[in-house]
Amino acid sequence: MVNEIDVPGILEGYDKDNITIATVCSHSSLQIFDGARKEGFRTLGISVGDRTKIYDAFPKGKPDEFLVVDDYQEILENTEELREQNVIIVPHGSFVEYLGADQFRTLGLPTFGNRRVLKWESDRNKEREWLTSAGISMPEIIPDPKKIDRPVLVKYHGAKGGRGFFIAKDYSDFKLGIDHKKEYHIQEYIMGTRYYLHYFFSPIKTEGYKTKRGVLELLSIDRRDESNIDEMYKLGSQEDLKKMQIYPSFVVTGNIPVVIRESLLPKVFDMGERAVNRAYELFGGLFGSFCLETIVTDQLDFKVFEISSRIVAGTNPFISGSPYADLMEENLSTGRRIAREIKLAIEKDNMDKIIT
Repeated sequence: MVNEIDVPGILEGYDKDNITIATVCSHSSLQIFDGARKEGFRTLGISVGDRTKIYDAFPKGKPDEFLVVDDYQEILENTEELREQNVIIVPHGSFVEYLGADQFRTLGLPTFGNRRVLKWESDRNKEREWLTSAGISMPEIIPDPKKIDRPVLVKYHGAKGGRGFFIAKDYSDFKLGIDHKKEYHIQEYIMGTRYYLHYFFSPIKTEGYKTKRGVLELLSIDRRDESNIDEMYKLGSQEDLKKMQIYPSFVVTGNIPVVIRESLLPKVFDMGERAVNRAYELFGGLFGSFCLETIVTDQLDFKVFEISSRIVAGTNPFISGSPYADLMEENLSTGRRIAREIKLAIEKDNMDKIIT
């Protein structure tokens, strides 16, 4: 936990019977608000710019109240007001990315999940240290772009929805696509099927897939539609397109539900458990929702190319549940599962296990 913030002290002053679940109006906020309401919580949407009208179209996903701010920095100026409403923040990718990982770590509001993870997740080198030291297989890193000798994926640090990522097959390709103003990471391009595994880890529950520190759940799985890489094959080879100044882009535009082969589920749970166990050893834990972003090869081996340590937008197709969540409880979205965990922590008086 960030030393400057006395989260236990803030929570001590909260009215636990009147907790408000809050998040920024973007990304996965509809299901977060819907899930919180289903669990009996009041909700607050932080709108950066007045974009509240769209929520009128989805009344079950509309927060009880809006806080409209001009920019993300203004959120930092409203912490006292939000504390008065007993706010617990549920972070998502847009919230963390646009406020900034460093400023989010010092946000003066109780937050669902472990803020320490941001130091490890936002730096691709530390992220790799975390996952590989947990025994999770990842694509090989190419440290020197001049030594690219196979197709590689070049990725920038931070969560940007795939924006700016590109494929290169040699140093010339790399020079065409790279932005030297940004920190980047070069990894081999793995041929296979991309699956995004949506987990939830509870240090409070006692029933389910038990680990030494709690219970691990698999709530859903998705694939991603990415523009324009998913459609480029219709126009010819990438080499020909580059001559026309058309380059592949991996910006995520949508999400597709997936069910994988049942025989792969033991590997799925093993990877999730390893990531959680190592997180407790390195920085005090990974609790709540998280996602392992994977590729499955034709040998049915998983390669993990990234981890997201909070709710991901790929959970949005599952607001009414998923083929996996339905086998635990019907109508269980990730948003509702988060609210359920907060509710359970209040009942058991151990919010310190899931709130930082």
